[in-house]
Amino acid sequence: MNEKINKNILFYGSCFALITTALTFSIRAGILPQLGDEFGLTAEQLGFINSMWFFGFPISMILGGIFYNSIGPKNIMRIAFVSHVIGILMTIYAGGYTTLLISTLFIGFGNGCTEAACNPMIADSYKGNMVDKMLNRFHMWFPGGIVLGSLISKFMTDANMGWQAQIWIMLIPAVIYFILFLGQNFPKPKLEEMKSLTENFKALGSPVFLFLFFTMAITAITEFGPQQWVSVTLSESGASPMIILALVTGLMAVGRWFAGPVIATLGQTGVLLGGAIFSAIGIYMFSVVTGPMAYVAAIFFAIGVCYFWPTMVGAAAKRAPVTGALGLSLIGGMGMFSSAIFQPVIGGWIDDARVTAESMGLTGSELELVAGQVTLTKMVMFPAILIVLFIIFYIWQKKADIKTVDEMAQEEGAVAM
Repeated sequence: MNEKINKNILFYGSCFALITTALTFSIRAGILPQLGDEFGLTAEQLGFINSMWFFGFPISMILGGIFYNSIGPKNIMRIAFVSHVIGILMTIYAGGYTTLLISTLFIGFGNGCTEAACNPMIADSYKGNMVDKMLNRFHMWFPGGIVLGSLISKFMTDANMGWQAQIWIMLIPAVIYFILFLGQNFPKPKLEEMKSLTENFKALGSPVFLFLFFTMAITAITEFGPQQWVSVTLSESGASPMIILALVTGLMAVGRWFAGPVIATLGQTGVLLGGAIFSAIGIYMFSVVTGPMAYVAAIFFAIGVCYFWPTMVGAAAKRAPVTGALGLSLIGGMGMFSSAIFQPVIGGWIDDARVTAESMGLTGSELELVAGQVTLTKMVMFPAILIVLFIIFYIWQKKADIKTVDEMAQEEGAVAM
């Protein structure tokens, strides 16, 4: 007897889980100065606390992918909820640096569990182009949640509300997703091969998956690099870095909501290539313009990075389906590892640019402006590489005979009969 699956409830639960992830990203960023003041932490120590968020994320994503077939998405989301609750409560009642490190690791672990469970679950719940559409709508809640969390943090900080009160807010969407998932049946993988971890591992060696896996490293840093360093690189550009961040993430959320027609028209390969081109234009504009034109650059950048993450996940689901949940988790894990690895590299670029600017006799605002622009010029390298890679991918996949996972499942069923 087939278990009835309410895919709408599962999708809504997934969205609230991703909102929890986004709030842990934005609210924690908003309270960093308060944490530093209260616990007497240096900027380096705050940086290590932040790194725990990125470190815990890929660990749980990869583990979730490995054990997805054996324990299922329902249990992975239970682990996510427990990790979120432990991390949030430990942060609220933290006694110092060590506790904050551990609490942030728990939160990052819970966030990775969310991606590990929800991406394959959504891919298994829908058919055809609906997979891309719903993955994009799911992933819109990361930038959307960042906008929401940034506004909440700014309002509560301006109102002189304690940082602990802001952390409590994170529990609200966590409790909601736990309630929505409670008692629900979850979908099974569409292909029999996708249920076998051995077959998943074998499929990881396919040329398409390897291409997507390594390309994900560059798409992720193209998206997160400029956003993570916006307050530094654009601090003296004559535009508000926080407004630029809100504009970028807001446009990304809107774009992902309307992703269906875009992907239906351009296809996955066309969307990825177009994203690389717009990203390159946006980052280059950031490196040369000042004042109101920086907001125009933000629009180009937002259009560029908008579809990268969900479309890369969707491409793996469509073009390397036998990799299953393991493949999707590894794709996302590579994106987070890349973001963590490149952050100090970008920081080094900023330091070097400042030294060079000082040697030219620049000081103050002028020095910061030049250092930021030089660093952004180097960041153009990431989407420039992607343009070349996605042109190759576009030509390569145009000639490929791709069977959808639903067609493969039908063939599998016909053989079984």
